[in-house]
Amino acid sequence: MTPRPLASLVAASALVATLTWCAPASAQEDCLSCHASADDVGDEKLAVAPAAWERTVHGALGLACSDCHAGKEEYPHAESDPKSTCADCHGDVLDALAASAHAPGGGGAERPSCSACHGSVHAMVAADDPASPIHPLRMTQTCAACHADPKLGEAAGLKLVQPIAAYASSAHARAVERGEHAATCTACHGGHDILSAREPSSRVNRQNVAATCGECHGEIAEVFAASVHGIASARGIRESPTCTDCHGEHRILGPGDRGSPIFASNVANMTCGRCHGDLRVTEKFGLKATAVSAFQDSFHGLAGRAGSVSVANCASCHGVHDILPSTDPRSHIHPDNLAATCGSCHPGAGTRYAIGPVHVLPQDRGSAHPAVWWVRISYLWLIWLTIGGMVLHNLLDLRRKVLSPAPRPVVPVAQRRQRMSLGFRIAHAGLFTSFGVLVWTGFALKYPEATWAAPLLAWEERFGFRGWLHRGAAIVMLAAFAYHAVHLVIDRRARACIGGMMPNRHDLHELREKVRWFLGWRKDMPQAPPLGYAEKAEYLALVWGTVVMAVTGFLLWFSNWTLTYFPKWVSDVATVVHFYEAVLASLAIVVWHFYFVIFDPLVYPMDTAWLTGKEAPGRTLERLASVIEPKPQAPKVAKNSKRDSGPAPG
Repeated sequence: MTPRPLASLVAASALVATLTWCAPASAQEDCLSCHASADDVGDEKLAVAPAAWERTVHGALGLACSDCHAGKEEYPHAESDPKSTCADCHGDVLDALAASAHAPGGGGAERPSCSACHGSVHAMVAADDPASPIHPLRMTQTCAACHADPKLGEAAGLKLVQPIAAYASSAHARAVERGEHAATCTACHGGHDILSAREPSSRVNRQNVAATCGECHGEIAEVFAASVHGIASARGIRESPTCTDCHGEHRILGPGDRGSPIFASNVANMTCGRCHGDLRVTEKFGLKATAVSAFQDSFHGLAGRAGSVSVANCASCHGVHDILPSTDPRSHIHPDNLAATCGSCHPGAGTRYAIGPVHVLPQDRGSAHPAVWWVRISYLWLIWLTIGGMVLHNLLDLRRKVLSPAPRPVVPVAQRRQRMSLGFRIAHAGLFTSFGVLVWTGFALKYPEATWAAPLLAWEERFGFRGWLHRGAAIVMLAAFAYHAVHLVIDRRARACIGGMMPNRHDLHELREKVRWFLGWRKDMPQAPPLGYAEKAEYLALVWGTVVMAVTGFLLWFSNWTLTYFPKWVSDVATVVHFYEAVLASLAIVVWHFYFVIFDPLVYPMDTAWLTGKEAPGRTLERLASVIEPKPQAPKVAKNSKRDSGPAPG
């Protein structure tokens, strides 16, 4: 049993505690009895429902009205009664805000107040509440209230860009929408201590960007700090890239997004090329000025420009964040590591022969392999001389036939000479069909930005359509040649026809007489033999070109085998030969073949021998022109033979 004096003391203490606890609650109830309704106080901003107050961050902490509104016991409240501010409890926050870009009274524009970002004091909820203006799901809209307003931006001297719209489409914003932890505005710019990017202590100052990003991407930041770019950036070299230079600022997209600068086919042009393709940067730091252009012109670069995402780009060989100079033993492109780097895509590359120089243009005599340089120069001369000679020949022929038009003979189809048998026409159909596809698909790789290449490249990224179509056409062409070879084996007349394709002395005689006729030194058109120098030159060039294109094409098609058994310069030579031979063949078809079967006045609008097999009437006229056989020589008389001297002189 408790002694009476002690019981009295306990009861008194309990009474005092009860009165002390209930007094604030009673005062709180008195305040909310009036302020619970906007009609009671005449101002919606002063209305605070009891249940709503308890859900606020301040109500949850047990703060009462009097903690901020002291001296309001009498009603009506005196205007001079003191009123607490946020600084009374959050002084450190207000100090940071005063030194930030949002400091009140600066810049000639209205600066945000506490409630502008956190919401009304009487409705302010915790940051992890989805209803809070600073919850990650609503942070963008809160900042957008000012930063998406052009007028406010202009008054505050902000950039006339749309950072909010850019962020809304970023990988970070998408992750936040999915409920994942990802960067919002405050994660990068800070909360109350937001500073201009020009300030050295700003979280988004160029020197601090890597550290800011590293708060979420710590492992990547460590790797980047040890890279050639990270070291240069830490030394204050402004030209050295940091995170935002490659990934963007607000509209940061994932590597699988086609609009991202780090998307596979965008890396060379939009990311690495911005610095390594800038002559000012390459000259200042002694970098190779042609590295980007050489890559863009290589197979990897061309395929990437065409939309391929599986082909190697800059990062595939040099690394992503761990880029190091080639002299560093840890570098992916160090001579000791180059075979393994290339071998990640081309198994066996460099195992038999050393990998040759990369990022080299064929015209760069100082860096390109001598074989590559000389092959290119030889082809350029060959193309100019060959196609130039064809153009001159055909212009002279056209001029002569226009100035001296000959009437076309009327020869029924049934009476025309057989020019192409069925076997030749079948082989020709396979050749011209496959050749057209090869030209289209081949030059679409070389010039992927061209309008005529767009239909081919529409499915290149997903299906590799252009590449497979090009290789399929090559198989069709080789099949047509195989058919042609079989036809020659089994058909004696076909062999005799092709035997007539071999050059001889008469071809020079025919060309000489044609030139004399072109220049007006001969009035009558010389006779054209059934197979003249024009047909022979074209057929032999076709055979030669097909063999060359097939060999170089297979070397490039089976690149892994080529790089395993041959030095890299062999692949480089094959690339040069394949391209320039394609240029030569295409121009020869357009300038030489199309002239004789389409634009020649004797057969215009078309020589239909490839369809009917019969000789065109104009060709009949040409074949029946005056004979230009070589002048026969007098027969030699034997020394001991008797001569018929005729009658003796009288």
